[in-house]
Amino acid sequence: MARQIPLTCSGHTRPVVHLSFSDITPYGYFLISACKDGKPMLRQGDTGDWIGTFDGHKGAVWSATLNGDATKAATGAADFTAKVWDALSGDEVRSLPHKHIVKIVDFSPDGERLLTASNEKLMRIFDLQNENAEPDLLKGYTANIRAAVWSQDGKFVYSGGEDKAMRLWDTRSMTEVKKVDVPQSVTSMALSKDASVLVVTYAKTISFWDAEKMEPIKSFEAPTPIFSASLHPSKSCFVAGGDDFKLYKFDYEDGKELESYKGHFGPVHCVRYSPDGELYASGSEDGTLRLWQHTVGKTYGLWRAVNNGVPTDATNS
Repeated sequence: MARQIPLTCSGHTRPVVHLSFSDITPYGYFLISACKDGKPMLRQGDTGDWIGTFDGHKGAVWSATLNGDATKAATGAADFTAKVWDALSGDEVRSLPHKHIVKIVDFSPDGERLLTASNEKLMRIFDLQNENAEPDLLKGYTANIRAAVWSQDGKFVYSGGEDKAMRLWDTRSMTEVKKVDVPQSVTSMALSKDASVLVVTYAKTISFWDAEKMEPIKSFEAPTPIFSASLHPSKSCFVAGGDDFKLYKFDYEDGKELESYKGHFGPVHCVRYSPDGELYASGSEDGTLRLWQHTVGKTYGLWRAVNNGVPTDATNS
């Protein structure tokens, strides 16, 4: 098997704990990373080139996301705020106060609302079209929330946490409509590109759920506790990372390990496929963000750019 050397994106100084890609736009796609250094960064998604840093938080940033067309960014931090940014200028648009650390931010599919979850054991939905509106509340948790994402139609929110359960919430009535117990605390949730499959991790398990019905499809065990997983847009395979510093790629049909790479020097906190499926990004306790080729031996633009000496903030290592 060919050895893969990932592209390492420099700039962060503390653990990278979350990352998110935009959709494909007329200018390509973009990548945002959240880091405990308090300085979320925006990059060109297919090259890793640094575009800018959103400066304004006064504590570790735990979550960062982009809306579909990458015109807005949102971040959640230990300074008890979630912030919305103009991703074109880097300017702060809104600062949304909370009463505890904000661990999760996620734009609704239409970009008009922002979901947040904090260590108040509470989720909020902010109307970004109306600055004077009070946020709607999703209440009921007695344990910390570890993951939360919107459904494709924006009518529902999926969440999971330390209470060893997955929950489905109706945002029209702001009520919990389904709860599914799992064996361990949920560590991550992510929707497939077509939003039909919900990918959930807990302990060493990567599980896949019918997103419409929130019913199990299949699940596989990994060799190590897993903190994040992402399904390829083709649904042919998925990648995962966790406690043993490695990035794993598995076959989606049978769970067979296809590849594994040890490029990080600390646990892998987050991994996501790019919207075109040509690469996946990982963030680690070691303070680095790395880009990996989906298919070893295939040369994409980002590796050609580096090899040809085009100036870039991303470097091979």
